[in-house]
This record gives sequence, structure tokens and C-alpha cells, in this order.
Amino acid sequence: TYPTRTRTLAYLFDRCAIFASRRGHRMFEGFRLATVTLPEATLRVRIGGKGSPLLLLHGHPRTHATWHRVAPILANEYTVVCPDLRGFGQSSTPADTPDHSGSSKRAKAKDCVALMQHFGFDRFGLAGHDRGSYTAFRTAMDHPASVSQLAILDGIPIVDALSRCDARFATAWWHWFFFAQPEKPERAILADPDAWYGGSAEAMGEEAYEDFRAAIHNPSTVHGMVEDYRAGLGIDRLHDEEDKAAGRKVECPLLVLWSARDDLEDLHGDIVTIWRGWATNVRGCSLDCGHHMAEEAPHELAQELAAFFRTT
Repeated sequence: TYPTRTRTLAYLFDRCAIFASRRGHRMFEGFRLATVTLPEATLRVRIGGKGSPLLLLHGHPRTHATWHRVAPILANEYTVVCPDLRGFGQSSTPADTPDHSGSSKRAKAKDCVALMQHFGFDRFGLAGHDRGSYTAFRTAMDHPASVSQLAILDGIPIVDALSRCDARFATAWWHWFFFAQPEKPERAILADPDAWYGGSAEAMGEEAYEDFRAAIHNPSTVHGMVEDYRAGLGIDRLHDEEDKAAGRKVECPLLVLWSARDDLEDLHGDIVTIWRGWATNVRGCSLDCGHHMAEEAPHELAQELAAFFRTT
């Protein structure tokens, strides 16, 4: 996505950022940590910076801390808000229901709008990674007046992923279907959360890694994260299908980014073309990193996001 010299500089900046986090620099320097009570959830959130509002949503099994190398860069020109999604991190876990609606992306989208309104923002830019990309997509679909621009990182709509499901997808993303089962996923994960999820202080930064470990060792949080997948195969898929049947699309400009060293493109082909079925103004590219792009390529990711939210 960049000329060779620019890509080399981006790589060096990323190495410096990662080295600094290993050396014990405080994450989210200059950001405020808050607990915000909303109509349907209580969210832990970081907010900092100045300028136009930008909401960043993490994926599974991360917390908002996954953004600690990206958010300070964006905070130079944006007011950056990074919450733990409901059911994740130290945010509240919704009550169980047969349809898993409390963990649906529609419910989490309502949290996003309410959170930004709490901070005084009726309209904002929005980026979501992995499971957070589904909440970001649903927020743009359900609340088009609230989302000025949308960035989807490492994701395609749930209904598209499932409709394309074959043996390769089921083998690579088997956890989608295992997590749909009652009780057994939580028991398997909590038997040894560190072995199940991996991660390291070296790769993630010491503070972010400890925050991540606190989450994956909390039975309530593990249940909340698994419920996100149960909602995905049921009520979230239904919401996507209803939108598709009605011809509803994302109304704002859409940026799609995916990890070149992960399997999204291998499994699904042309990611931008898939999203053109859901939006009229789409652009995108891959980043030279693995799945956790905010941790592995923070400067390159920040560059892409800053340019997109600045120019559209």
C-alpha cells in the first residue's frame, strides 16, 4: 500500500513503538480511563486526544488495550474513544436469553451510539477489528445518521462468511461452531486460558498482556465472549439476512483492511468486492502483518485510518 521507503519507515516506527511498550512505557499516555453507565450496559473506556471523534472497537479475545500502540498516534488529530465491548474486558456482561440478543451486534451498536453521545458526539468515525468489525458494521447499518465513516478490519459480514462456508472455512474457523455449543466452550477455555488463547507480553506490551490475561481468566468475561459467537450464528445472521433482503446498505464511505499474513483473503477471495455488495463507496487493501494488526503494524494501520478519516 506504500512505496518501499515509506513501508520501511512504517516498519521502523512499528518496531520502535513495540520496543517502547516492552521497556515499560505506560500505555495510553494522556488518555483518561473511565467507567460509563449506559442504558443497557456499563463500559470501561479510554478517551483522549483532540479533534473529530473516532471510536475504535477491539476483537476477540482482546480488550480495548489492543489499541494502545495505535490510539496515541491517532490522538494527535482525533478524539479517540476505545471501549471494552459489552461482555469483554471489564465491561458488563449481559444477561443470558435464549436468542442471545443481549450479546447481539445490534445491542452492542446501541451501546456505541449511547457511549459517543455520553461524550457529546452525535456523529463519529468508527473502526472495528475482528468481532468488533461486526459491531461496527451493525452500528453503521442501524444508525446511519451517527456514523460518518466506517473502517472494517479483518472481517466480512457474518452472513457472507456463513453462506461461503465450506470444508476449508470450517476447518480454519472451527471455533465459530464449537463456541455455539452450550457450556462446553467455557469449560474448555477456563481449564487453561493461557494455553487456549496464547499471547505474550513481548508481542502485546506488558500492560496490555496483563489486561488481556485478567479478561481470559474471568469466567464471566469468557462466557460473555463466547456468547458473542452464539449471537453471531443466530440473531446476528438473521439481522444481516433481513438487511440483504431489503437491499439496505452502508450509507457512509467504507474502508476495508485485512491482514496479508492471515487467512481472510485466502478463504474468501476479493474482500473489497464482497463489501461492494453492502456499500457503494468502498476502498481497501491488505496490511503486511498477522491478524492482530493494531499490535503488529500499529504505525501502518494508524496511517491508513488517519488518512481515511481525514479525507472522506
